[in-house]
Amino acid sequence: MRRITVTNHVSLDGVMQAPASPDEDRRGHFPYGGWAVPDSDDTLASEMSAGMGEGGAMLFGHRTYDNMAAFWPYQTDGNPFTTFLNAADKYVVSRDPHTRLSWQNSRLLVGNAADTVAELKQTDGDDLGILGSGELVRSLAAAGLIDEYVLIIHPLVLGTGERMFGDTHQRLELTRSVTTPKGVIVAYYRPV
Repeated sequence: MRRITVTNHVSLDGVMQAPASPDEDRRGHFPYGGWAVPDSDDTLASEMSAGMGEGGAMLFGHRTYDNMAAFWPYQTDGNPFTTFLNAADKYVVSRDPHTRLSWQNSRLLVGNAADTVAELKQTDGDDLGILGSGELVRSLAAAGLIDEYVLIIHPLVLGTGERMFGDTHQRLELTRSVTTPKGVIVAYYRPV
């Protein structure tokens, strides 16, 4: 059975919306796009690279997939994340059977997220990693399908924006943590 790990940047108040760039996700007129970038440092990069080194397949909601597919296939800077993301198998959850997938190694999972991902999880294959994809994370968390969370917690309160857990209720157990020089906590949790 495959494991599912969620890796997301979150503010102290749980906001996950648009951590990487100003135009990443403007839903609700979100004004703070790119909020995670100032906290990047070598310690954080090293921690994220270690996780990437474990390999695996990716699982996305269609909105996050579209955003990433518009960026990563076109990068030529030698970034190891580019190589990993382009080579990985990518599963995209969507209710729309006509969702177009342009990024290499992408497969569409049509239907209710909890049902289609539960079926995928039971198959043989690489473990699955989720980046972003808040709606998908909340759906899978409510169904008890998430095995681990890697939360990159930034020392910042945004006060507005899409929150990772919404109104999901879940008890988590800390299994490991790393604190960067800039005060970012990379916390590894598993559901209890």
